[in-house]
Amino acid sequence: QVQLVESGGGSVQAGGSLRLSCTASGRTSLSYGMGWFRQAPGKDHEFVAAINWSGGVTVYADVVKGRFTISKDNAKTTYFLQMSSLKPEDTAVYYCAVTYAVSPQPQRSNFGTFGPGTQVTVSS
Repeated sequence: QVQLVESGGGSVQAGGSLRLSCTASGRTSLSYGMGWFRQAPGKDHEFVAAINWSGGVTVYADVVKGRFTISKDNAKTTYFLQMSSLKPEDTAVYYCAVTYAVSPQPQRSNFGTFGPGTQVTVSS
C-alpha cells in the first residue's frame, strides 16, 4: 500500500501562486499516477487534476484549467500541483490520491485513499 503526505499549502493573496507536493512511500514499486482533490468548508470533495503513471496523460477540472499544472518528478515518487492566479474560491484542503488508470477520469472511485491534506487559503 502507498502512503501519501501532502505539503506546500499556505495563505496567499488572490493572484498569487503555490506549489503543492505529494510524496509517496511504501509500495512505490508499482506504476501509479496521482490525482488532486480539494474540499472547501461545507462542500464535498472536488476533483482538481490528475496525471497517469507515465506522465503522458493529464486531466484538469474546468475551473482550474489554464491556472493549475500537475506534474511528477523523475524519480516518480513525488507529484506536484503548481497553482497560479489563485482565487478566493480555490480556498480548500487539498488532498492527493493514487490512481492506476492509464487515462485517469475525474470520478472519485478511480482513486485510492487520500493523504491527510494541506490547507490552501486565498484572500481577496
